[in-house]
Amino acid sequence: MSKRLFVSNRDESVRLFKNPVLEYFSHIHPATPVVIYIPVVLASLYFGAGRSGLLITVILFAGGALLWTLFEYTFHRFVFHFNPKSEIGRKIHFLSHGVHHDYPRDRTRLVMPLLVSLPLALMFYFLFQGALGHSAYLQFFAGFVFGYVCYDTIHYATHHFKMKGRIGNYLKEYHLKHHYVNPDSGYGVSNPLWDYVFATVPAYEEKERKQVSL
Repeated sequence: MSKRLFVSNRDESVRLFKNPVLEYFSHIHPATPVVIYIPVVLASLYFGAGRSGLLITVILFAGGALLWTLFEYTFHRFVFHFNPKSEIGRKIHFLSHGVHHDYPRDRTRLVMPLLVSLPLALMFYFLFQGALGHSAYLQFFAGFVFGYVCYDTIHYATHHFKMKGRIGNYLKEYHLKHHYVNPDSGYGVSNPLWDYVFATVPAYEEKERKQVSL
C-alpha cells in the first residue's frame, strides 16, 4: 500500500506552475462541469432522439453512462495511481493526481480542468461517432458525458458537502476511506460497481458486507 508523507486537511492550494497562465487554468470552479456539459448532454439527446426514437435513446444513454463508470475506474486506478519510477514521471503524477491526495480539500482542484476535459470530450465524441454511426453516437455520447458530470459533482460533494441520507453518507465515507485509509482500493468515486467486479473494494467494506450477510 502506498503511503503519503503529507496531507493537508485545510481548503488550501499549492502553486503548481511558474507560468501564471498554466497556474490559472489548473484551478476550476466546481460548478463548471455542470454549466459547460449539461447543455451538451441535452443538445446531444435532443438531436440524437430524433434519429432513433425514445427507447433506443434511453438504452444508448444508459450504455454511455455505464461506460463512463468503467472509464472512471480504470483511469483512476491505472493512470492516476500509477507509480512512476523516473523523476519526471513522479512530477507528472503529482500534477495529475498526487496534488489532490496531498491537498484533498482544495475546492479549486476537485473537478477536472477544462484543459483536460475538453480534449477528452472531443476525443470520445469522434470515437463514438466512428464506432456507433450517425443514428446512435449522440445518445451514447450524452450518457458518457452525463456520467462524467455526475462523477465530478459527486467527487466535489464527498469532500465538501455533508451528503445526508444513506446513499450520500455511503459515497462520502467510501471515497474518504480511499484518501485516508488505503489509496490502493476504492477507485470508484461515483459508485463502487467496478471495485466489486475487479476485487478492489476496501477491506473494511468487504468485512462489513460479509458480517451483514451472516
